[in-house]
Amino acid sequence: MTEFFAITLIIILAAISPGPDFAIVIKNALMHNRKSGIFTALGVSCSLLIHASYCILGLAIIISQSLLLFSIIKYLGAAYLIYIGIKSLMAKRPSTHIQTQTNHTPLNAFQSFTQGFLCNLLNPKAIMFILAFFTLIINPSTSWLAQFSYGIEIGLVHAIWFGWLAIMITHQRIKASLNKAQYYIVKAMGAVLVGFGLHIALSTKGTV
Repeated sequence: MTEFFAITLIIILAAISPGPDFAIVIKNALMHNRKSGIFTALGVSCSLLIHASYCILGLAIIISQSLLLFSIIKYLGAAYLIYIGIKSLMAKRPSTHIQTQTNHTPLNAFQSFTQGFLCNLLNPKAIMFILAFFTLIINPSTSWLAQFSYGIEIGLVHAIWFGWLAIMITHQRIKASLNKAQYYIVKAMGAVLVGFGLHIALSTKGTV
């Protein structure tokens, strides 16, 4: 039971730590709508389930030890974050502060989900965190069933956290107070995504 609470705490701290996932959920929720933010969160969550699954099956060792494969993932992830970030930076200022999304074509559920999914799936830091989680934190003697349970917990915790974040940031009162700053927040999240992309692209394998 102590191990369960300790692992749950680690998962929660990992979820609330600012990163590309945080930035893209905030961006989509503010730039588009609540539904977009929630589906982006679900995309992040499902990607983490993929990471957990191949780590449990031992495939992550192959990825981490293959310089070519790791580099491909790293640069694809960096390019994707930079692309999404630049799109946010190029977004036009809304003509009214009441409905920012009127000047943007809202992402549909699939597009939002895909953005969240790819943002996390192609993030080398997510790969290395899950790898470390299942190789260093989880006891090697832990059963596969228990390991998959922890993988599901990782996905659920992230879905709940980012889903709640999307709901809160688009709450009527909160959004009303952010109306004047919303345009700049979206720009800031775009800059954050570009920054993360550049950091990933320029970092060495050992420091990602």
